Amino acid sequence: MVQHKPFSQACEENKIPILGVLRGYLANARTVLEIGSGTGQHAVFFAAAFPHLVWQASDVPGYLPGIRAWIEEAGLPNLSPPFALEVTGGPWPEDRFDAIFSANTAHIMSETEVAAMLRGLPKVLTPGGMFALYGPFNYGGRYTSESNARFDTWLKANDPRSGIKDFEWLDELAREGGLRLLADHEMPVNNRTLVWRLEA
Repeated sequence: MVQHKPFSQACEENKIPILGVLRGYLANARTVLEIGSGTGQHAVFFAAAFPHLVWQASDVPGYLPGIRAWIEEAGLPNLSPPFALEVTGGPWPEDRFDAIFSANTAHIMSETEVAAMLRGLPKVLTPGGMFALYGPFNYGGRYTSESNARFDTWLKANDPRSGIKDFEWLDELAREGGLRLLADHEMPVNNRTLVWRLEA
């Protein structure tokens, strides 16, 4: 029986812009951990775009069957089977990775979960490794657009623990773990890609 492949239109629309950013950081990487792989579309697309590295997908258990469906169909040699990762409870992988990527996760997670994710990064990043986080963010406690304000209202109506997070709060947590902000890339439709590096 063929497993149904989930599909996200947002992934299709943002994968090219994200790729443009990641190309500047992954040239020398050999292993990448994706936190919150969702449908699995990004994992397949980026593994194909970066054949020199091994892409490791992960998510909470409920998403793994759909991710496996995408990975198995793609049949890429540098795309590992996904594993379960719940940032607040683990277990975090024992291996270390040259880079970690996460897209459209922070705003659907609670503050507790986001903090756990950021505090867990130093456990699995190699010294000098980078972390790229894509999504919408607030600055100085303010929305960057009316559409983001409406999106935040919708998110909180569905789950009061979720919502767009403040950049300053994220950066403070990252710095506490030894991560230094390298860049804040403007992306289409009022999103950003934040990039940190773990200091050696």
